[in-house]
Amino acid sequence: MGKIKLTINNRQVETYEGKTILEVARENGIHIPTLCYLKDYTGTGACRVCQVEVEGVRNLCAACVYPVREGMVVKTNSMRALDARRRVVELIVSNHSKDCLSCIRNTNCELQRLCQELGVREDAFKGEKNTPTFDEVSPGIVRDTSKCILCGRCVASCKKHQGLGVLGFMDRGFKTKVGPVFDKSFADVNCMQCGQCINVCPVGALYEKEEVHNVIEALNDPHKHVVVQTAPAVRASLGEEFGMPIGTRVTGKMVAALKLVGFDKVYDTNFGADLTIMEEGYEFINRLQNNGKLPMITSCSPGWINYCEKEYPELLDNLSTCKSPHMMLGAMLKSYYAKQMRIDPKDIYVVSIMPCVAKKGEKERTQMIKKEMKDVDAVLTTRELGKLIKMFGVNFVDLKDEEFDQDMFGEYTGAGVIFGASGGVMEAALRTVVDVLTQQDLDTIEYHAVRGQRGLKEASIQVGDLTVNVAVAHSMTIAKPLLEDIKAGRSKYHFIEIMGCPGGCINGGGQSYVNALIRNSGFDFKGARAKALYDEDRAMPARKSHKNTQIQKLYEDFLGHPNSHVAHELLHTTYDKQKKFK
Repeated sequence: MGKIKLTINNRQVETYEGKTILEVARENGIHIPTLCYLKDYTGTGACRVCQVEVEGVRNLCAACVYPVREGMVVKTNSMRALDARRRVVELIVSNHSKDCLSCIRNTNCELQRLCQELGVREDAFKGEKNTPTFDEVSPGIVRDTSKCILCGRCVASCKKHQGLGVLGFMDRGFKTKVGPVFDKSFADVNCMQCGQCINVCPVGALYEKEEVHNVIEALNDPHKHVVVQTAPAVRASLGEEFGMPIGTRVTGKMVAALKLVGFDKVYDTNFGADLTIMEEGYEFINRLQNNGKLPMITSCSPGWINYCEKEYPELLDNLSTCKSPHMMLGAMLKSYYAKQMRIDPKDIYVVSIMPCVAKKGEKERTQMIKKEMKDVDAVLTTRELGKLIKMFGVNFVDLKDEEFDQDMFGEYTGAGVIFGASGGVMEAALRTVVDVLTQQDLDTIEYHAVRGQRGLKEASIQVGDLTVNVAVAHSMTIAKPLLEDIKAGRSKYHFIEIMGCPGGCINGGGQSYVNALIRNSGFDFKGARAKALYDEDRAMPARKSHKNTQIQKLYEDFLGHPNSHVAHELLHTTYDKQKKFK
């Protein structure tokens, strides 16, 4: 592509052919407001908020899709362009719910920000509104079309990252809606509950089913012993809820806040991650040495499990039978912990703080309920935890670091921490599996080939005379070719990690919102969050799951050995073929 020159707001700039007016403007520090546009997701010009004036062109042009050319003269802030933008936003607002004060996105809404930016103060167009749909049937996601602005970001996200296309546009004109086909509930279609649609929604049309008040009720019940656990990715995102820079690790502050809120015990799900590696690692070794079903695929991501049960039920035997880390820790809390603490398991209320929306449905699976008792009672997203802390009046930023409770499940290794990033589960598993197979305590513990945010990642690990081929995929569009190869019997891999969300849990559907201004700037927010986890890993005295002394004691005192009968009863699960909507 050759270089060209053009003029934007009386300033001559140089750029390359093929770029849009929006891209060139932002390269040169010129702000053009957008609403539907999201870098690497959408660029349709549908909302018309980014209209600009181009010399020689009769109509205003959508900057996000209009290509630049040699000698072009652009005015981004002419009176005509400003008036048109304001009118567009007024029209959007005219069919939009006005309950901003009670909206989940109040003060963090891109439409609200645009109204402020463009001076939209009044309801300029009054009249009939579209008949809204309110869907809260699915376990994790709520859809409220009274807030929907038809930007199409959720549609693009579902199609691009998961290849599902669950969401789409229905009807035409004034009656247009976005949702599953025939305006069905998320519960009645092939939704995997990943929550990526929530992450890209600019308003409050999509959000997680909140459980904050359930947790508050438990905290205020004198008969309940309330235990909280926090997933590794939460520490890399929670600070954003309090205005801290993306990628700030807030482990100690988070623990301090949870203790102030009033939880009886505060544990790290990293203990459950170390336990998962012991069970999953030995399960893989057993399959490898005894002609078991290969490749074995990780089972930590409930979104991926939902997808597999619907889309690839013939591969369910390839899944590890291990529960996810927080479900394992929940099972230990209501068995071993209850016995040691002499508490009736029915009086223990387990709260999981997760970066994931699909975890809300995971805790409701019949396989996770024994004798009418759930392994985990409530799941809060990172965003919900931020709200809970604010509701209790905790000044998060000024908190001094505190440690997780150390009595029984307080120890964790660096291997547990990196579960939150794509490739982390695989790397953690390899640190233990290779040591066990070679019967050595190896110095090589960092497997950079499986790290990062690129697409498919793969590596071949030499273990004595054995070559173990592994692969890592995040999002279903990246995973699908792997799954098709397994289905066709041509997979070369022995062990595969699959995460439902792009980038892994650091970009889970329950993480802090990253607004369009940051996303469109090109800032690598997923990389920043992942770095926080790898930094903590490097700072840990033990970085291999089998080196966790409390894990060792748990096996000695209670479980026996990895994959024992007791372990299978409490820490392993089964899967079911789910009806696929057609």
